[in-house]
Amino acid sequence: MSAVPAAIPFSVVVFDLDGTLIDSARDMTRVLNRTLSRFARPTLTEAQVRGMVGDGSAALVRQAFAATGDALTDEALQPALADYLDAYFQDDESAVLYPGVPETLKGLADGGVKLGLCTNKPERITRKLLDTLGLSPLFGALAGGDTLPVKKPDGRHLSWVVEALGGGSAAMVGDNRNDVKAARAAGLPVVAMTYGYPRMPVQELGADILLDRIADLPDALRRLGA
Repeated sequence: MSAVPAAIPFSVVVFDLDGTLIDSARDMTRVLNRTLSRFARPTLTEAQVRGMVGDGSAALVRQAFAATGDALTDEALQPALADYLDAYFQDDESAVLYPGVPETLKGLADGGVKLGLCTNKPERITRKLLDTLGLSPLFGALAGGDTLPVKKPDGRHLSWVVEALGGGSAAMVGDNRNDVKAARAAGLPVVAMTYGYPRMPVQELGADILLDRIADLPDALRRLGA
């Protein structure tokens, strides 16, 4: 007779989106290159864009333009950013879920864990992606990069999601330094996925636990809570 798995020792688990739940670099590259072309700039490779992901759309557009010519002034950034955001929102191709994501999220939710999302991606794009991927019903609270006056790595971005879910014992799951810094600032333990967009050696992120597969997250949370 097999043993029943122990309950998850956290009432709330908050996830990052890009590089944690979805592999969106291909989509961001396609949309970003569309914007670059409209502004007479050369295109970027997916590998280049992967190294720019994590700080929000404005930072992504700014880095992309800096990498393809003269850097944008704050005034010049606005039309380029608006073009990118509109094109991304209207894009019909969906990002790809990493293996095991739907099953893992559903398993946690079915076990009574409240799920939240804390991402630097704009909220309207995030909500559209979750709807398209069928994940929206699993999340009780969501904060995009433009939902609050602050965003990751500011811990208040993450704390807001935890509080919106009713508070209690919480953990963060992400893939880069912003996630780890936000978790530390909010006083939460953090699990980092190794397959995302860390922009540095994953061993140097400072996470409590590193995982190669999100299917291993429930056991990792049990270890973390112990």
